[in-house]
Amino acid sequence: MKKKDTFFVGLMLFSMFFGAGNLIFPPFLGLGAGTSFWPAITGFILTGVGLPLLVLVAIVLVNDANTLGNRVHPWFGTSFTVVVYLAIGPLFAIPRNANVAYEMGVEPFLGNLSVSQPLLLLGFSVVFFLLVYLLSLNTSKVVDYMGRFISPILLLSIVVLCVAGFFVLNKPLEAPTDTYQSASLFKGFVDGYSTMDALASLAFGIAILTALKQRGLTDKKQLTAYTLKTGLIAGAALALVYVIIGLLGAKMAGYGTFDNGTAILSSAATLVLGSGGTVLLGVIFTLACFTTCVGLTIACGQYFSKLLPNLSYRMVVTAVTVVSFSLTNLGLNQIISVSVPFLVMAYPLLIVLVTLAFLHRFFGGAQKVYAGAMLLTGLVSLYDGLKMFGLKMHVLDTLMGSLPLTSVGLGWVVPALAGGLAGFVFDKLTRRPSAENQNYKLEKAS
Repeated sequence: MKKKDTFFVGLMLFSMFFGAGNLIFPPFLGLGAGTSFWPAITGFILTGVGLPLLVLVAIVLVNDANTLGNRVHPWFGTSFTVVVYLAIGPLFAIPRNANVAYEMGVEPFLGNLSVSQPLLLLGFSVVFFLLVYLLSLNTSKVVDYMGRFISPILLLSIVVLCVAGFFVLNKPLEAPTDTYQSASLFKGFVDGYSTMDALASLAFGIAILTALKQRGLTDKKQLTAYTLKTGLIAGAALALVYVIIGLLGAKMAGYGTFDNGTAILSSAATLVLGSGGTVLLGVIFTLACFTTCVGLTIACGQYFSKLLPNLSYRMVVTAVTVVSFSLTNLGLNQIISVSVPFLVMAYPLLIVLVTLAFLHRFFGGAQKVYAGAMLLTGLVSLYDGLKMFGLKMHVLDTLMGSLPLTSVGLGWVVPALAGGLAGFVFDKLTRRPSAENQNYKLEKAS
């Protein structure tokens, strides 16, 4: 495989990852972090870049997301993977990206049209999802369209906006807000959940494997090596963009108050480039959201057509497109209100699962270790998510609040360690000596 092909597959992966959340959350982090920007953005990059790369490698090592989840239990492997694909696909991520593309790429140019906003959104989403559908059916062309053309335009547009901003926006960084005054690294770490990229890696792992196999790679070592290379290219581009748009957000703190990342970028673009900045920002958001929707649609099509052989790839892509189109027209606020609590529940489970995948050989692949760690992690993260939905119980609140690291959003860490250790001890006590490491040896042999 040629170096330029590796580079373009890496850019394709970047464009798949880089969607609405990747644009919205770093500038808002910068605005709040102020002089604590660097530890905060470091934490953000750990979960926004580092964790997705680890998930990609883990998926390649075990062939697919289902196999990774099956180490906990076959039922868990299928159900968790299906839920993740639905969340990063038609139920949350795709509609969120389509809504943001409309709000930032179209709405600012509509002026005072007498046509109602819901009708305008409907018209936009018809065109948007028709293009997503057509490109998703031509997976062989995705690398050419997204890697060679769309990604370079997207990166160049972001760099132009941010570099211009660094020259024009010259006020010093302000003091961090209350949430970033202490433990800003951990706050940034949790903020990185909102990109949904680690969950998307479960889906994109298959898409990258398919793209590499189309270029003649079949050996597992080669696939792992090239996946890591393409992942590093995508990760470097993501980290660069996070830093520069995060700094742009930090500089904007001296120019007013803002409710979200889109408002920060809109104001920055207008201050720096005038009406041309609004056009440039519209291009950035539209391209970013479109490429992510295409990548997620392809990933869902490949996964569900494999999981359910009676459904063809075209049928799944059609269903994903129709459902995404329908939910897009519900509006952005409704989508975000449901997706954030879901991320709080899902991310800790994914982090623990991937961590155990890399420690697999050290505990002989014992299923009880996986089950123990995931059980206790799930209990804590489930309560955290339900609490965000407004479901609280005083007794449980007190109990969960007493867990170490709860104040920085990582109350699941100690229970995960305790569950894994308990599973390891239980496995040693119940396993017959002659069967020592049997699970691990069988898996390794297969």
